Amino acid sequence: MVLQSVVRRSDGVLALGGLSLVDIARDARVGTPAYIYDVDAMMSEARELKSGFDDASHLVAYAVKANSAGPIVKALAAEGCGADVVSGAELRLALRCGISPECIVFSGVAKGDDELDLAIMAGAAGDGGRGGIAAIQVESVEEIPRIEARAAASGRVARVSLRINPAIDIGDLDTHSYIATGHDEAKFGVPRTSLEDALALLVSSRHVRLVGVGAHVGSQLTAVDGYVASARAVFTIARAIRARFPLAFVDGGGGFGIDYGDGCPVRPADFIRAARALQREMTVDDLALFCEPGRCLVGAHGVLLAKVVQQKVASARRWLMIDAGMNDLMRPALYQARHRIVPLLARAEAGLHATRVVGPVCESSDDFGVHDLPPAEPGSDFREVAILDVGAYGFAMASRYNGRALPAEVFLRGGAIIKVNARSAAEDWVTDRLRD
Repeated sequence: MVLQSVVRRSDGVLALGGLSLVDIARDARVGTPAYIYDVDAMMSEARELKSGFDDASHLVAYAVKANSAGPIVKALAAEGCGADVVSGAELRLALRCGISPECIVFSGVAKGDDELDLAIMAGAAGDGGRGGIAAIQVESVEEIPRIEARAAASGRVARVSLRINPAIDIGDLDTHSYIATGHDEAKFGVPRTSLEDALALLVSSRHVRLVGVGAHVGSQLTAVDGYVASARAVFTIARAIRARFPLAFVDGGGGFGIDYGDGCPVRPADFIRAARALQREMTVDDLALFCEPGRCLVGAHGVLLAKVVQQKVASARRWLMIDAGMNDLMRPALYQARHRIVPLLARAEAGLHATRVVGPVCESSDDFGVHDLPPAEPGSDFREVAILDVGAYGFAMASRYNGRALPAEVFLRGGAIIKVNARSAAEDWVTDRLRD
């Protein structure tokens, strides 16, 4: 079942989490641009995903990079989620949000020594000097001696998992090439041709313990086939090496897609059920199954509110200028992503026109595409728009390019605003640029 956060009320007002987005946009505490999040719906997404595991041992490691807002990470932690982190800062955030070190995995191809130290030293040392997070995801043969050295210096044994590159061709995945990660040209993962070299280092290591095998083929997957093909590669390797290494888990990664308006025939739990069926078939179902969802938990349950600045009409062309730009929402410029844009207040009598929506950033790529919208005449009710499905990779990728302020963030639970993070001040940017 698709969880609906954004609805159009009978009076034409767009609502999120039961609250009027018109009221929020015009609230003096908020203003625009502003990200609004339905945290209750995100928690419901986590519960639905977890249902796909039945009673099997598992970890849902939320990909913090999708949306790192504290109220969201804490809410997902309350639903039993761990964390998939890709930086030392994300690791610190996860720990401060109450996530246990044993429920955190650390991915990424260029972890600094200080970040490795943080992962190794997190939590109590435990039995035999082992401590740290659930696993540091090894993404290259060359990373193993670096982890060994840092663990030896700390007097601990680091838990690691091998993130393999399953060599799934981009053409076999229904996603953008920029977010396909499991093909031969990707920077991610240990190539299968290098697997034995990695295992040889791990066998001889005194300070690194291999506890898992995983992979991640890409993001915004709208069919389970590529995910299952990757899981098959992971399970095959796990079966082959488990006699030599005390494996605790296999990890299928994340990348479960959402409906950006063109449909998405599968739900996140469908990926888990398919992986669980294959796990049983390949007799590795005694190992815990990890996954690393991000977008699918938060993406559909966030909107970006923007004020209509003006329209521009020239010949047969029509533009709508809004006060949100590519610095606030990077995905359209970076991935050619298309997000639906709708008025906050829709009148049935208003005629619609094909209108190109653009922002204030001084770049031609500051363009949100063509949408059917009413005319923005002076004095009309058409004063604000909502850009939909921006709960993932929205604020997390925002910047202060052109000296623009970072947008506000508003968090909703139980039909009420529970927290407002105000927009940054323009003067802060000026002060920062004038630092001696």
